[in-house]
Amino acid sequence: MKLIQGVHVKPLKVIADERGYLMEMMRNDDPFFQRFGQSYVSVAYPGVVKGWHFHKVQTDHFVIVKGMMKVVLYDQREGSPTKGLINEFFMGERNPILVTIPPGVVHGMKGIGTEPAMLVNVPTETYKYDQPDEFRIDPHQNDIPYDWEGKDG
Repeated sequence: MKLIQGVHVKPLKVIADERGYLMEMMRNDDPFFQRFGQSYVSVAYPGVVKGWHFHKVQTDHFVIVKGMMKVVLYDQREGSPTKGLINEFFMGERNPILVTIPPGVVHGMKGIGTEPAMLVNVPTETYKYDQPDEFRIDPHQNDIPYDWEGKDG
């Protein structure tokens, strides 16, 4: 898959032994690391779409630590060489990856499977409650060329 400009995917290493396992997500020596803003968890119930939205300043770093999610990105940025490109990632316990989402790239996620899915995000900025850097777009009524419905077959 051709990635949207500025998007990075990092395969995550899982180290397991008889006690359990450890999965390192992000380090300050990763080539895509910029700065630490905060970290938070977002949970999606099965079949629920959370999105679309984008940021003007913030870069996101998504890792699904429980369950599975479909994470979809759309490049709406004027002047971007990948404008109009869609990236779709099936992320989580069965595919442990970190996805970096740059400012201006619209993104959303959908819980897939039979259990709630848990996303950890480490954005570059702290959330400002009085002036959030978050711009929402309706998940179904929009100009984004993507259909959130499942694909059987």
